[in-house]
Amino acid sequence: MKTTHRATFGGRLSAVLVTAGSAVGLGNIWRFPYVAGENGGGAFLLIYILSVLLLGVPIMLSEFAIGRNTHRNAVGAYRTLSSRWSILGYNSILAPLLIMGFYLVVSGWTLEYMIHSLTGEFTRTSTPEAYESLFNAFTQNPWKPLLYTVVFTLLTHGVIALGVQKGIERSARIMMPLLLLILVVLAVHSILLPGGTEGVKFLFAPDFSKVTPSTVLTALGQAFFSLSIGLGCLVTYASYFKNDTNITHTALQVAFIDTLVAVLAGLVIFPAVFSVGIEPTAGPSLVFVTLPAIFNTLPLSMVWSTIFFLLLVIAALTSTISLHEVLTVYVQEEWHLSRRAAAWIVTGACIVLGAAASLSLGAWQWLQLGGKSFFDLLDFVTANIMLPAGGFFICIFTGWVLDRRFMPAELTNHGALRLHLWPLLGMLLRWVCPVVILLIFLDNLGVL
Repeated sequence: MKTTHRATFGGRLSAVLVTAGSAVGLGNIWRFPYVAGENGGGAFLLIYILSVLLLGVPIMLSEFAIGRNTHRNAVGAYRTLSSRWSILGYNSILAPLLIMGFYLVVSGWTLEYMIHSLTGEFTRTSTPEAYESLFNAFTQNPWKPLLYTVVFTLLTHGVIALGVQKGIERSARIMMPLLLLILVVLAVHSILLPGGTEGVKFLFAPDFSKVTPSTVLTALGQAFFSLSIGLGCLVTYASYFKNDTNITHTALQVAFIDTLVAVLAGLVIFPAVFSVGIEPTAGPSLVFVTLPAIFNTLPLSMVWSTIFFLLLVIAALTSTISLHEVLTVYVQEEWHLSRRAAAWIVTGACIVLGAAASLSLGAWQWLQLGGKSFFDLLDFVTANIMLPAGGFFICIFTGWVLDRRFMPAELTNHGALRLHLWPLLGMLLRWVCPVVILLIFLDNLGVL
């Protein structure tokens, strides 16, 4: 039987940066600040960090162990360990495909806004209401969002087509440090604004009087989705890990970087919001409506606005690359095609889905189901059903189905490393995480 050489990441730093790039995305920079703003700031941040450690890291370790042990795509990995559980791999393939359908549309918006900032078009608009009208007019335009969606998809394709080491690994080694640098520069700038320290206090001073059961579940859900759990990304990237990679250290480093990016995003947005006297509970419109209005009040508004939306473009690109790779390597290995052919098949499918999602917000408003546009439907089904289901069954699979020696063996590299935390991790994986994910699932569906 002919064996195929499979790429591996060049070193430990690459493994961390690439996997962190998979986790870091618009969820950290766009979603985290407005969710934290709606849930009390500092108290939410504290619960979020605990959620990452107690929920995110154990499941991340499970996906790392599955990927590195099998060195296969998401479907092949689960099939190798248990043919009956290959359906979990198919969920990890379908979910990224559906997410790409709407995520590429939002990514296209960030590219459009960066170009608007660069050309100075935003300086001709002055009020949040005017920015809201501009945003609505853009998203409902029949061709402009579609054009940017296609462009962003092709940018993603270009990295994927170069391969694991020349494309994904090399891009992560450039984009992740650049993303962190931009965040630090913007955070320092925001903190130094008049009244900016109030935003810092809001982010770091816990007010537990605002904590409700809904706040806890929201923080748990944000941690779950922020780390790309249940998407197949972690399994796929771990399949490129070398056999001596310390997956425990890698998981902790990825969780740290992911949380650091979310905190820095808060330090960019909240001081700026408080500086101009806007409520931090502006919601999802915070990035595309409120922040451009804030930037327009600052000296060198074109510069700061362009840098911020460049940050969003980079964050979106690191995520679309990982989602595309999950699909590409699946098509390549399961359909026995070349990487180039597999990448083009995935790109074509993403463009079709992205076009339908984009047009459903404007010219194709008739494309609805259950009162939701096709765009919102893709978001709802993946975030509220497929990802929680994937995470839940990953816990069941690694905690209850696989041999109990599987996880300790993978975490210690078959005895080469010491492991003191397995009793705690095992308890979290077998009991705590499944219950928490079930609660998140029921809360998302409005049952709780």
